[in-house]
Amino acid sequence: MLLPGGTFLMGTSDADGFSEDGEGPVRKVTVASFRIDAYAVTNARFARFVEATGHRTEAERFGWSYVFAGFLPAALRRGAARPPQTPWWCGVQDAVWHAPEGPGSSLKDRTDHPVVHVSWNDAAAYCRWAGARLPTEAEWEYAARGGLEQRRYPWGDELTPGGEHRCNIWQGSFPTRNTAEDGHRGTAPVDAYEPNGYGLYNTSGNVWEWCADRWGTRHSERPRANPKGPSQGSSRVMRGGSYLCHHSYCNRYRVAARTANTPDSSTGNLGFRCAWDA
Repeated sequence: MLLPGGTFLMGTSDADGFSEDGEGPVRKVTVASFRIDAYAVTNARFARFVEATGHRTEAERFGWSYVFAGFLPAALRRGAARPPQTPWWCGVQDAVWHAPEGPGSSLKDRTDHPVVHVSWNDAAAYCRWAGARLPTEAEWEYAARGGLEQRRYPWGDELTPGGEHRCNIWQGSFPTRNTAEDGHRGTAPVDAYEPNGYGLYNTSGNVWEWCADRWGTRHSERPRANPKGPSQGSSRVMRGGSYLCHHSYCNRYRVAARTANTPDSSTGNLGFRCAWDA
């Protein structure tokens, strides 16, 4: 999608937000014209990249990645390493992009789902091959908002207007019971639900998306043009939330929400979309 440059209000002062994540202050940001994928990169697209280049993801080289415990058989859950702060994640041997739940899993019926278990470094390698780049955080938020100013979601302020699910997130009680009222327990096709006002799909929920920027939580209130984040830092920005986000724990499927991870990290709910200079 070709998006004309413009000025928008980036960030939020939403009471539901996380000030410690650097969601605020609200500030005027101008971005130049750019192109951005309507969809996250799919398993099919990533497979073409791997076939053309022989790329091995960092998860493949490390030999493991994180998978949501509820997707795993008991044999894989037992003894799996679990981060103490997020015990619903299991470190699973041989969980990689083409076997998202580890041994015995595959991409059957998921070629049009977003690729996962890709690190920032893997995403950057794909972008170089595709003649693209990762979007800056400012570009990502500008595109995700779809032309709406200071709304909570890409479609407005109400999560389920008229009772209609507009994104793929967790319903029920996290992390033990997912009713999947939105139609999906894990990833959804990249074109699921209606696009936003700029024609982008799934900028809330489904999978987190890597951005180009390094992570920082201090932002100037002064107007900025084409910001690119801090010049130093060990982590990279992720935006959009995922199918595991729930209001009770990770209310980060709002368009201003943000988090970060180290550039070699990968999980079963983390992907990316590409951007290009106009």
